[in-house]
Amino acid sequence: MTKAIRVFVVDDHEIVRRGVAALLDNEPDIEIVGEAGSVAHARPRIAATAPDIALLDMRLPDGDGIDLCRDVRSQNPDVRCIILTAHDDDEAVYAAVLAGASGYVLKDMRSSALIDAVRAVAAGRQLLDPAISRMAVTRISARPSSSPIDTLNPREREILELIAEGMTNRQIGETLALAEKTVKNYVSSLLAKLGIQRRTQAVAVQFEYRSREGE
Repeated sequence: MTKAIRVFVVDDHEIVRRGVAALLDNEPDIEIVGEAGSVAHARPRIAATAPDIALLDMRLPDGDGIDLCRDVRSQNPDVRCIILTAHDDDEAVYAAVLAGASGYVLKDMRSSALIDAVRAVAAGRQLLDPAISRMAVTRISARPSSSPIDTLNPREREILELIAEGMTNRQIGETLALAEKTVKNYVSSLLAKLGIQRRTQAVAVQFEYRSREGE
């Protein structure tokens, strides 16, 4: 018997969330393993359930699906994310590419198309327009890098700023609602990108960057 596709649904509108969950759960090869209506509730539950697919609403009361996708993928790269939105926005699709999303689908799509999208992403396919993906790669390649900090993603920059304020990984996790292990992974990544080994060096880099930006 084929293993069911395990899906976690995140949407702040309860009727929409439960409707999507019921639709998918009615399929014999799809199993809903959890639901959440906010970023704060979704992060720990997705980490605990480790679904195959996380279906993420673009707009949430305490953040957005893009940032949640980035956090989920950082903590568990095996979880594939699909961004669900009411708006067709090239910039949002571009952001989804950078966050590591496997798909970007509209809420007005037919129910059968959503089911097909979940199955396609679970099978390893990408549901992002190739032209948008190419645009993302082009932008990254063309972006000037006048400072090592420019190579950090938004979450890594945020964590670097908190390191500069003297926070420990645990304090950073509490501030950003992230698991301490996730923060540790982000710190390791940003140190590697900056080409340094210690947090004290990171603080120096951040202060130098602030000084230059203030000139």
